[in-house]
Amino acid sequence: MAQPALGPESAIDPCTTQPDGPIHPVDEKLAPSRLLPAALQHIAAMYAGVVTPPLIIGQAVGLDTAGLTRLIAASLLIAGCATILQTVGLGGFAGNRLPFVNAASSAGIAPMLAIAETSAPGRQLPAIYGAVLVAGVFCLLVGPFFGRLLRFFPPLVTGVVITLIGVTLMPVPVSWAQGGDRTAADFGAMKYLALAAFTLAVILVIQRFGRGFLKQVALLMGLLIGTLAAIPFGLADFSALRSAPLAALPTPFAFGAPEFQPAAILSLCIVMLVLMTESSAGMLALGEICDRPTDGRTITRGLRTDGIATLVGPVFGGFPTSAFAQNVGVVSLTKVRSRYVVATAGGALLVLGVFPVLGAVVSLVPMPVLGGAGIVLFGSIAVSGIRTLSEAGLDDSSNIILVAVALGAGIIPLAAPGFYAGFPSWAQTVLGSGISAGALVAVLLNLFFHHLGTHSRSAVALKSS
Repeated sequence: MAQPALGPESAIDPCTTQPDGPIHPVDEKLAPSRLLPAALQHIAAMYAGVVTPPLIIGQAVGLDTAGLTRLIAASLLIAGCATILQTVGLGGFAGNRLPFVNAASSAGIAPMLAIAETSAPGRQLPAIYGAVLVAGVFCLLVGPFFGRLLRFFPPLVTGVVITLIGVTLMPVPVSWAQGGDRTAADFGAMKYLALAAFTLAVILVIQRFGRGFLKQVALLMGLLIGTLAAIPFGLADFSALRSAPLAALPTPFAFGAPEFQPAAILSLCIVMLVLMTESSAGMLALGEICDRPTDGRTITRGLRTDGIATLVGPVFGGFPTSAFAQNVGVVSLTKVRSRYVVATAGGALLVLGVFPVLGAVVSLVPMPVLGGAGIVLFGSIAVSGIRTLSEAGLDDSSNIILVAVALGAGIIPLAAPGFYAGFPSWAQTVLGSGISAGALVAVLLNLFFHHLGTHSRSAVALKSS
């Protein structure tokens, strides 16, 4: 895939409609009868991914039901605002004006869990949000020049990272399937495992026999049916729905003032580089799908949106924001290329965020049900990474070694959680996350094999970029 040039800008911006020509499908404003169903498909594809980071982080730091509801509402609100900004745009400053969804990325979950584990009780979220704030600033500063850095993040590197995201997060749904609370006496009880297995079976059956829209929302249907099945057995808790306010705006710094820890900041800045690579790749792919070539200026505006959302998000309870690849797939599948469809979906997310009672509905889902669905969700992330690696020139022995060592470094914290116990705290934060460790090793080995006086190898590494 050709990389965008970041040189002099052309006189015509390809992201705007020309008044003297036909309306491009990206700029087409559909009738409500077509707009709303198409927007609903995007919401169905993104919703589970949007609420996953607050669910995991909230559970990890010990938030109560009210705190978890607030975190979910903030994630929905930020996702809605970021998606609207991305699709509608803000002059020539931000927004790629493509049917592009922005929301909290699962890539940041593992590093944020590592930050939480090395922070004092009650200070986990402030430490996380301090690092996220700096990562947002980092994205805004690096974004205009990122096109020149893409060669250091070929599919070899991004494939390793995406694979590790799925693999390192797999213990989370496994714990959920066992009940979620490791301190509970009935943790791992058969009733929890049976409910998780039932949810997984529902998703598989719908995926196998469903058609059209039903097949696309198999994950959500699994969550719904699994929750309904849990009610007769007393495994569904409705207290969040009763106590959640009907409507409320997120309170700035509701979880405490941000704290800035150097190791945590480094960890999330590394993740931000990966997210920027994913966003850039998503914009390039979407430009091809929509027949609207993506240039360097478009990528810069898109990354600015990522940076703004990541910077503003922690103020209200949000996390690192990036592109949602599954929604690129929705555009490709449905052939509906209007950016206003995605903007409408973003507006719906914003409304969900302003009404916490709607976000509380998500917290009603029992942990075992989330566990059954999470195996599919995080497993699919790993599959996406494997797909990327399959396009990365693995017929070259150096690339095979690179991937093998980077994956090994990323799996160490998962296979041996105490491996880095004797290291300084800053090193534990960076290396204790399989994603950060694997990304560091992949980038360094890519430099070693393909950029240090080895021009021919560099061509091999970059041929699928």
